[in-house]
Amino acid sequence: MDTAMQRSSRRKRRPGWIRLFIRAILLIGILGMSGLLIAITGAFLLKPPPIQVDQSTVFYGADQSVIGEHHNGQQRYWAPLDEISPDVVDATIAVEDREFYDHNGFDISRIASAAATNIKTLSKAQGASTITQQYARNLFLSHEKTWSRKLEEAYYALRLEAHYDKETILEGYLNTIYFGHGAYGIEAASRLYFDKSAEALSLAEATLLAGVPKGPSYYSPFSYPERARERQSIVLHSMEEAGMITSSEKTEIENTSISLEPPGQLADDRVGPYFQDHIDKLLERELDIDPQRIEQGGLNIYTTLDPALQEKAEKWVRLEIAKDSELQGALVAIDPENGAVRALVGGKSYEESTFNRVTEASRPPGSAFKPFLYYAALEDGFTPLTSFRSEPTDFKINEDGDTYSPGNYGEIYAHDFIPMNEALAVSDNIFAVKTHLYLGPNALVETAERAGIEADFSPIPSLALGTQNIKVLDLAAGYGPFANGGEAIEPTFIEKITDADGNVLMEAEHQTNQVFDPDKSYVVTDMMQGTFDESMGSYTSVTGQSVSHLIDRPLAGKSGSTDFDSWMVGFSPQLITSVWVGYDDNREMNHAEEGQISKRIWAQFMGEGLEDKLKLDFTPPPGVVQADIDPETGLLGSEECGAARTMAFEKGTEPQKSCTEEIENEAEDTENQENQREDDLPEQEDKFFDRLKKWFQS
Repeated sequence: MDTAMQRSSRRKRRPGWIRLFIRAILLIGILGMSGLLIAITGAFLLKPPPIQVDQSTVFYGADQSVIGEHHNGQQRYWAPLDEISPDVVDATIAVEDREFYDHNGFDISRIASAAATNIKTLSKAQGASTITQQYARNLFLSHEKTWSRKLEEAYYALRLEAHYDKETILEGYLNTIYFGHGAYGIEAASRLYFDKSAEALSLAEATLLAGVPKGPSYYSPFSYPERARERQSIVLHSMEEAGMITSSEKTEIENTSISLEPPGQLADDRVGPYFQDHIDKLLERELDIDPQRIEQGGLNIYTTLDPALQEKAEKWVRLEIAKDSELQGALVAIDPENGAVRALVGGKSYEESTFNRVTEASRPPGSAFKPFLYYAALEDGFTPLTSFRSEPTDFKINEDGDTYSPGNYGEIYAHDFIPMNEALAVSDNIFAVKTHLYLGPNALVETAERAGIEADFSPIPSLALGTQNIKVLDLAAGYGPFANGGEAIEPTFIEKITDADGNVLMEAEHQTNQVFDPDKSYVVTDMMQGTFDESMGSYTSVTGQSVSHLIDRPLAGKSGSTDFDSWMVGFSPQLITSVWVGYDDNREMNHAEEGQISKRIWAQFMGEGLEDKLKLDFTPPPGVVQADIDPETGLLGSEECGAARTMAFEKGTEPQKSCTEEIENEAEDTENQENQREDDLPEQEDKFFDRLKKWFQS
């Protein structure tokens, strides 16, 4: 009895956990309702928020000069809602916010659905913003994906809804969203893409434009027409679901050809428009800065672009490629010390095509890929004097007897043994394939990947001749270790981003990574200088002979060509430049007339771009020695043997015998000397067939 009474007393004195939980929920609810009531009251009582802002996002060059601006909501492009095509209004509402006319600024059901998805995926990727919320964010807030920002966004949306009608909000939204290529608002976009007013847009044109703000750079109708049409299909599907169009209308529009106005209006005052378009893409994709945040204004974006160098790059691409030709060109220049991109030309005319061939196109580099092969050869024990025979060769590539039969340009061969440094200078393809097969199928792939080149390479025999695609930017960066003592560089475009208050939102960390041996990197660089040395070719001319007269400072480089492409890639100690010329549709080039254009662009740009810089030589590391070599014998030079060539070697790999010893041997016994020539063939030639057999079996 006493025990039962005691238990009853304890229950009365101490409430159960269920009652505590209920009380906590009630307290939170009361506080939440109070906060909501205060917010709603404030939304109505506070003065109306401004629905336009006048800030700009400013882009600065490496010299701190202004190279471009993103202006927000310029009145000269403001179109009243009744002067905007109803199809634009319907398409925007269908794809962005179908309940726009029914909610009070935010859609509870969409928020709940998005929250559930984000909790399930442990991310904040799923959005639920209404048109009002997006407009509020563009006007007042950052674009960070945080819960606190979402609450602020909802509050400002409520304020907008409390003071402005739906038509005013929709009008403001349509006039300030970003459509890419510097076009803000539907009127500017309509003029840009179709050269007509927003009022005159057809259903097909309206639905195409309505899809662009989702990703202005990614869905640009100029740069990526296929992506833009795919996005248009999503817009049309949303309109069909909302009952705005019929299924047959949707199908008809999807099959309708849309003619874009040539982007002549893109000839604005921006410095490096291809460069700045890529910046927009980086902000959106890699830095997770919403395109609308740029449109909102107030950012200061400090870039790596050198305006003076950019002007010279555009000049030489423009001057060397005929205006009335469909031939295209691309150029990128990078600082080898830190990877900063100093100049970028994505095509010969931004007004004609906004497609960025530096960052988006992938093409086979031809022989411009060979420096990576010869670096791998040095790692395997080759020296610049290692020799193979240059002659027409059929390579057996499998046990079924299939053969690979590459040829030299113009079918010109030495029909004799040539050293590796000459093979690089004259771009002997037989030497390259023999080296590749001797090293094994994966050596070249691994070497290129270490240099930072991201491509899906296959270790096939023709890889030695650069038959697989690489981006212009990636190949330029891949040459970084040769110019930078073996350190790989990461191309960078942005140095720093600050907001309107000077707060640093992002700052670049220029990082390098030692991927190549400094001594071997220098030896390859020394061999690449031979590309412009006319004395290097014993049986044909060096590939840089046509521009050697334009070079007045130490430069290293390698040209490359396929039936469809022409490349020139090279560097000084201060600058790496990669140039590509070809046709977008992979049409065959007329190499007799067009094959030297890339070299001329490169040589003249490097000459003018570096004219105010010191003429620095490449500095050999401590592990490298310079030796005077007799070209005839490949031994140490001497006055008795004639003119010698200075070459770089890793210490211990340079020849030890003098050419005079060879002369003495000739004088003693000519017949023995002839026999000795056969006996002294490089060991690599003897090993080649053993290695080749292993390669077939791997």
